[in-house]
Amino acid sequence: MSFNVVLKPSGHAFVVGEGKTILAAGLAAGNSLPYSCRTGVCNTCKGKVIEGSVDHGSVLATYLSESARAEGYALLCCAKPLTDLVVEVSELEGLAAIEPKIYPCRLVKLERPAPDVAVLTLRMPPNENMRYMAGQYVEMITANGERRCYSLAGAPDEEGLPFIQLHIRHIPGGLFTDHLFSTAKERDLFRFEGPFGTFFLREDSDKPMVLLASGTGFAPIKAIVEQSIKRNIKRPIHIYWGGRKRADIYAYEVAQRWELEHSHIRFVPVLSHATPECGWSGRLGFVHQIVMEDFADLSGHQVYACGAPAMVDAARADFTAHRGLPPDEFFADSFLTAVEKSGHTTALAE
Repeated sequence: MSFNVVLKPSGHAFVVGEGKTILAAGLAAGNSLPYSCRTGVCNTCKGKVIEGSVDHGSVLATYLSESARAEGYALLCCAKPLTDLVVEVSELEGLAAIEPKIYPCRLVKLERPAPDVAVLTLRMPPNENMRYMAGQYVEMITANGERRCYSLAGAPDEEGLPFIQLHIRHIPGGLFTDHLFSTAKERDLFRFEGPFGTFFLREDSDKPMVLLASGTGFAPIKAIVEQSIKRNIKRPIHIYWGGRKRADIYAYEVAQRWELEHSHIRFVPVLSHATPECGWSGRLGFVHQIVMEDFADLSGHQVYACGAPAMVDAARADFTAHRGLPPDEFFADSFLTAVEKSGHTTALAE
C-alpha cells in the first residue's frame, strides 16, 4: 500500500510505495533531504512526524530514544509510513542539480602514506564533469556489484576535475580493500557512482568552524578546507584530527602547511595511544575531548565531524549538552565499514 507524504515547511509532496522508506522515496522524487549513513546511525536524516504514524524499522534506541519517538521524531532512512504523513524536516538548497551517476575511472596513482591507508588518484573520463559539494562521497562498485563508500578528498571545480582522490583504510577481510592492498595496480579500471550525501560545507554561514576527524575521516575534511581556501572563505577554521598512533595522522604535513600558509586556520593533531617510540610531543587523549578542553562555548560555531561513529556520537552529545552547540550546527558523516553495517543490521534484527 502506498502513502502520501508532505514535507514542511517546503510543502513538497511525494508518494511512498510499499516497503520503501521515507528517505528513499523522497530522494527518488527529487527532494533534497539530509542523509549520510542510510543505516539509522548518524542521525543526519532525523525528521519530526507531525501528522500520521510510522514504523521505525531497524533503528536501535541508542540512535533514536523512546522519548524522541514519543515526541514524533523518526530517522527517515529507516522509517516507513503506516498512514499518510506530514513530516517536518530541513531540506537542503544546492543539491537539486547534483545527480548521482555511474562513472568509469582509471587508477593512475596508488600511494601508501601509512601501512593501512591507501590514497587513490583516479582519472575521470574525458569531457565528464562530475558536480559535487565538498564533503560528499562516492560508492565504489566491486566486480560482483557490491558497493563501498568513500569520501572525495578534494575540492570540486565548476569546470570539472580530470582526477579525483580517495583515502581508503585497509579493513582485513574486506572485499574491496583486500584487493586494493594486495593486487590492485596503477592503470586498473574501476567504476563508481556518485556523488552522495549531505555532509558538505555550508558556505552561507560566517560562523567559525571546528572540523573534527578521526582516521580517514580526514578525507572530506580536506575537501572542505581546500574548498574554503579556493573560495577565499576567511572564517576561522580549527582542525582537530585524531588517531591512535602517529601513522594514523598520515597527511600531517598537508594540514600543517595549511596552518603555516593561512592565518585563519589552526591544526591540532591528537593521539590517543602514543608510544615512546613515536616521539610524540603533541596533544594526548580522545579528539572530541580535546576540543572541549579548548572551547568552553561552541554556541557561535559550526562543527563538521567525520570518522568513527563512536567519535561522532560522543562529539554530538557532548558539544550540544555541555558546550552550547546548536544541534542544527552539527554536521556529521559516520564511517561504517561493510562489516560494521552488517553487524549493525544483525543486531537490529535480534
